[in-house]
Formats: sequence, structure tokens, C-alpha cells
Amino acid sequence: MALMPKRVKHRKVQRGRIKGNATRGNKVVFGDFGLQSTEGGWIRAQTIEAGRIAAQQYVRGEGRLYVRLFPHRSITSTPLETRMGKGKGEPEAWVAVVKPGTVMYELAGVTEEQARVCFARLAHKMPVRCRFVRRRPV
Repeated sequence: MALMPKRVKHRKVQRGRIKGNATRGNKVVFGDFGLQSTEGGWIRAQTIEAGRIAAQQYVRGEGRLYVRLFPHRSITSTPLETRMGKGKGEPEAWVAVVKPGTVMYELAGVTEEQARVCFARLAHKMPVRCRFVRRRPV
């Protein structure tokens, strides 16, 4: 089932711009390996779920998958063949805003080779470019 917030302050939000790099959520914290975005964009709830399912199927109970994204933002659209005017469209989908450097998924309890293969499958589904990252020793 697609992710969405329980309640929001504003039902419709303005488009905005994605400026700068991620300052938070840009390090591997929970797992040993991570999938990090190298460009900004919106990732829909359905895409996040598709990535989660693909990774779960590959890991199959060996490791632990952490999803570091949540779609807090609504995207609106007007129906096709509707004339201009008549206001802003109705909320259609929920998206997570991703800045360059955001760690989107993490894996723990698997080898590096398994993690690379798993994240390669995941990166194909993502609408932004991604790279494989390792946890930094403290």
C-alpha cells in the first residue's frame, strides 16, 4: 500500500524549488550500506514502495532493509481536457522531496556484493540518479 501522511497542515502546497545539497539524512546511520541520490527530485509513494518490494524480495529475510524516505508532500493536477482557470487541481499523489546526497535506502546484515546487486535493482526504479555508499567508521 502506498505511503501517505495521516494528516497535513495544508492539503495543497506550492511547487517550490529544490536548492542545494542535503544537510540531513545524508549519512548511512542504520545499516552498513546505503543508496544515495546524486540529484534532486520528487519520488512518488508508489516508487518508494516498488523499491522496498524489490529489495525485500532480493534480501529474503537475510538482511534488514531501512527506508529513509517518507512522502509528506501532495502533488495536484487538473483533469485532462479541462480549460484554464477554475483554480488549482485536486491532490493526486504523495511525493518525498529528495535533495542531492539524501540516503534513500539502507541495508544491514548482508555482504557488500549482495548489497551492490540489490541497490543496482533498486536504482533502476528510481527517477533520480543514485550511487552506492558505505557506512563511515566512527
